[in-house]
Formats: sequence, C-alpha cells, structure tokens
Amino acid sequence: MFVQVILAFIINLVVILVAMPKYIQYLKGINYHQVVNVYSLDEFKEKAKTPIMGGVLFVLLPILTTIILDYHSIFNMKSMIVMVSFLGYGLIGFIDDYIIVIKKDNQGLKPIYKLLFQIVLAIVFYVLYRNHASSVITIPLIGVGINLGIFYSVFVFIMFASESNAVNFTDGMDGLAAGCSFISIVPFLVFAYLAKEYHLAILLSGVLGALLAYLYYNKKPAQIFMGDTGSLALGALLAASAMVLKKELLLLIIGGVFLWEMLCVVLQLSSVKLFKKRIFRYTPIHYAFVLGGMKEEYVVRNFWLLNALLALLGLIVGLLG
Repeated sequence: MFVQVILAFIINLVVILVAMPKYIQYLKGINYHQVVNVYSLDEFKEKAKTPIMGGVLFVLLPILTTIILDYHSIFNMKSMIVMVSFLGYGLIGFIDDYIIVIKKDNQGLKPIYKLLFQIVLAIVFYVLYRNHASSVITIPLIGVGINLGIFYSVFVFIMFASESNAVNFTDGMDGLAAGCSFISIVPFLVFAYLAKEYHLAILLSGVLGALLAYLYYNKKPAQIFMGDTGSLALGALLAASAMVLKKELLLLIIGGVFLWEMLCVVLQLSSVKLFKKRIFRYTPIHYAFVLGGMKEEYVVRNFWLLNALLALLGLIVGLLG
C-alpha cells in the first residue's frame, strides 16, 4: 500500500499543476470570481476579480484517484465515510459559491439552509459510523476515556460544524487556509498509515498532493481561491479523519490555528452584541495583523509556522498516546 500512498500524492500533484491553468481560464470565461464584502479591508478589495471554486479540483480528483488506485476503499467503512464527508461538505460549499457568483452578492447560501445541510451530513456520518466505532473519546497522554453515549451524535455535529467553519474563517489570505490545511492533514496521514488504515492514507496523501499543487496557484498574488467549496470540504475532512482515527481531541492541537481563528470571531461577535465593544481590532484575526502593519505574506508565513509547531506537537502527543 505504500506505493499507492506515494502514487496518490504524485498523481494529484501533477494533474492539478497541469490542469489548473485551463481551469482558471474557464472560470474567468464564465465570470465565476470572488465577490468582496463591503466590510472588507481596502487592501483586499483588489482580489474581487480572482476566480473562486478552486476547491472543486482538490476535492474531486483525490477521491477519484483513491477509487482508481484502491477500489476497495469504497467498501471500507472508514475511508468511505471520510470521502462522503469530504464530498458532502464540498457540495454545500459549491452551492454557496454558486449562489455568490450568480447573485454577485457575498451572502451566498442562507445560514439556516447551510446549518440544515450540515446537520443532515452529520446524521449520515453518525448512522454509518456508529456500529464501527466507540462513542468514547480519549484524553491524550493520560489515556482517560469519556463515554459520550448517545451524545456522541451531538459531538459529531459540533466537530463538523466547528472545523468546517473554522477553516472557512481562515481562508482570507493568499495561501493561508490551504497551507494550514496541508500542514494539519500530515499528522492524520501518519496516524492512518501507522494504524494500517491504508485506504484512508491513500485519500489523505492524494489531498496533500492536490493541495500542494493548488498552493502553487494560490500563493500571493493568488490566481484562484478555493471558495467555500474547498474550505468547508477541508474542515470536514479533518473532522472526519480525527473521528475515524479516534484522535478527536488531538484536532484541537493540530488544528489550533483554525480553532484560534474561530474563537476570535465568536468572541468578537459576542462582545459586540452584548457590550457594543470590540475585543480585537478586526476579525478573522489574521486581518488584525495587517492593520497592525504586517505584510500579508508575513502573516501567512507566521501562521504556517505556528500551525507546523502545533501539528508537530499533536503528532508527538498522538504517537506517545
């Protein structure tokens, strides 16, 4: 299976490197581009004409590659439900992106519909998975298990909703969300391979290859954005991988940058609503650093570095546990 894991990475890397320029031209031709929010910082309003939906390629191709290289993956419960989660949340994001580009309005899919779709997918995940895994979540290092019982279904929804939206919040600068996602997926690839979950390892390796190729076109100045198609899918991929590998709480460490971004947004909105005061200069928090005088590319590199340190810590804790 090691050969298939490597091949998945190489195939996705090469195919997307070659296909992306044509895809970018296609999106420009049909006028599918970023719609900038009126509240966006002036420094980022110039990105308004950048094509979106780049996530379509790095969602579909890794799934297709996995099935071709290892058709048994569709019969393996763990890899299959991770693929379904990845594709399902990508579809929610695609609908959101489609509405944005058609209406030329940054609102997209109504929050209530987005929430309902996420609940449905969480239910699908739980129904498929409940007979194949324990409802116990284990605290890393100390090894204490907490049996959530029926409440594991609620936990599943929280995992999907929080992680997918956290990646979505992070996707605001060239290369930021893609780079952080790449770094965060690496530990789960290691966990999957060491646990002999080779079907899942092939999928994750394919996503890494696809993301690396996408990053080549998404680095500053970005030629394409992933859109909600990509960000929601990547968040779901991380959440689903963490759950099927029983590394749920490690995602808090490995995906610490995403958690930080989301918490800052939640705290800011809560403070403004309750006290009419801001806690931070701007949220998502990566924009606050730009307002503080830091160049966008330096913010991105520093976030990558922080994410790499957290991912390494999570990997070590996971291996020790």
